[in-house]
Amino acid sequence: MKLLIVEDDEEIVDAICLAFRIRWPEAEIVSTRYGERGVELAESEQPDIVILDLGLPDISGFDALRNIRRSSSVPIIIVTVRGEEADIIKGLEWGADDYITKPFKQLELIARIKAQTRRQAPPEEEIVSGSLQLNTVTGQLYHGNKETDLTVTQTRILSHLMRNAGHVVTHSSLAEATWGDDYPGATDNLKVHIRRLRKKIEEDPGSPVLIITKPGIGYLFSKQ
Repeated sequence: MKLLIVEDDEEIVDAICLAFRIRWPEAEIVSTRYGERGVELAESEQPDIVILDLGLPDISGFDALRNIRRSSSVPIIIVTVRGEEADIIKGLEWGADDYITKPFKQLELIARIKAQTRRQAPPEEEIVSGSLQLNTVTGQLYHGNKETDLTVTQTRILSHLMRNAGHVVTHSSLAEATWGDDYPGATDNLKVHIRRLRKKIEEDPGSPVLIITKPGIGYLFSKQ
């Protein structure tokens, strides 16, 4: 497993490295304090996961996130002191798979990272529901003549919903299928990802017919 850390605080980098040496010693770690270099390393090193800070000395962490997402579906976890709701929503909507605020617990961070890598897609598998066909490896969704690229997290969410088409999927079940854990705040994160997913697959995201919200319970993927 190769981890890329894009973080300008050396103490944070050292803390993460120490935690990995103790709990996950076989992991390879590559780090940089600059966002532009982080974008380059995300392409050249092909890491299995990226930890990204938002406060970088050269470019915004949001810009780094957006640039990585243009060429890679690698899972990205934002780790930052910025805990405002607007930043969390922006990070998730721009393609981050998880969002953790500092200070963080080292074991929780590793658990989140393991959950992301554990949820990587299995050998090639396609899920079909009516006119929708999802490739869980590439994240490509075919809807009639339309082809849409999904992020890793969007692929996990949609694949779980499609497998349970016609049945209500609870927030807890969907969070566990997506991240391996129904952690505090997972329901709110799901809402952000579902909203972005609807923009990609619904003809009218404001009046969804594919992913139906069941208030206080979860979501229903309608049978085609």
